[in-house]
Amino acid sequence: MQIFKDFIYNWLFTFSGNEEYSGKLTVLIAGASIIIIALLAYLITNKILVSVIHHLAKKTSSVWDDIMVKNRLFQGASHLIPATVLYFFSGYANEYYFVLQVYILKVSNLYYLFSIAFIIIALLNSLNEIYEYNYSETKEKSIKGAVQLLKILVYFISFLVFISIIFNKSLITLFTGLGAAAAVLMLVFKDTILGFVAGVQINMNNLVKVGDYIEMPSKNASGTVLEINLTTVKIQNSDKTIISIPTYSLVSESFVNWKGMNESGVRRIKRWINIDLTSIKFCDEKDIAKIKSSEIVSKMIDVSSLKEPGITNLTIFRKYLEEYLRTNPMIEKNDTLLVRHLQPTENGLPIEVNVYCKEQRWVEYENIQSDIFDHILAIIPEFELRVFQNPSGSDFYSIKK
Repeated sequence: MQIFKDFIYNWLFTFSGNEEYSGKLTVLIAGASIIIIALLAYLITNKILVSVIHHLAKKTSSVWDDIMVKNRLFQGASHLIPATVLYFFSGYANEYYFVLQVYILKVSNLYYLFSIAFIIIALLNSLNEIYEYNYSETKEKSIKGAVQLLKILVYFISFLVFISIIFNKSLITLFTGLGAAAAVLMLVFKDTILGFVAGVQINMNNLVKVGDYIEMPSKNASGTVLEINLTTVKIQNSDKTIISIPTYSLVSESFVNWKGMNESGVRRIKRWINIDLTSIKFCDEKDIAKIKSSEIVSKMIDVSSLKEPGITNLTIFRKYLEEYLRTNPMIEKNDTLLVRHLQPTENGLPIEVNVYCKEQRWVEYENIQSDIFDHILAIIPEFELRVFQNPSGSDFYSIKK
């Protein structure tokens, strides 16, 4: 480069005979040559070298290199070559025009800054996608919130370095000046800071992960978690609408996670019906014989074995119901199987069924639950019991007649 500069200078001096103008024109030509060389270096690396890398990445069986290509990591790296050219050739401008060297150095430093920031952002995006791809089935922990925080830090530090280069200020001075603006920054990035802290707590305590079904009544959220990032959690409700809630709400407020049910392999049926209190009575031999005459009941239990004094039709009904649930192939026998009465109310005596169904899928689960209670409602009259029901218009009409 020095030989080139001397040749240009001597050639210009021969024609002009003016040292000042010859020197300045030499510097301008040298500067233009540096820019052209940097441009050529970029074209060679970006159009040739990067294209070769992309071609090789398509032929490999691994996924990580394809993800890096998608996030343009190699394009970002190709910018380091022309930045290096500008940096190392800037010294040749010093001999004739020092200000030009200063500008070229600033341009090269800024070029380095943007290139490195681009590379780090692309690398973080690639790491997040590689992690999500490798753990797409389990998704126990999401790193998207941490990645977003790191990206914010990269942008923030890049901005400070940019100011430092433009105004020739040291980073220490800039960081010292930020102390007075700390309160403002805390206010501006409040949601980001809270979201990061909440994300750490969620991951450490394994509170929720993508794919979990959660319920949060305070936010009108009831559905599957689609995404957990630094500031928001996206949830698809059962009606297919998508709602976003602040990440820190999962820590500051209560919610229900149905993950335990999914992992257990069963789903609880807990429902009751109200028995009319006036239909409950002691059974004599005639009553027992009548109940025993029911083909459905006699197949399920031996009513003759229930002749202890003072037995009620409700007791026999409960025994029947327990046996019916125990013989149902869709009810898990190794978990709780309970038929009990709750506190009587003005609406009668609630008889609660508390069992676990082997089917978790919503539609199938509801069908099984409906079949059970269809049977219960139909069999109750066999025990001379009545389901409590508030009087309707037809009831009053029949009384009037």
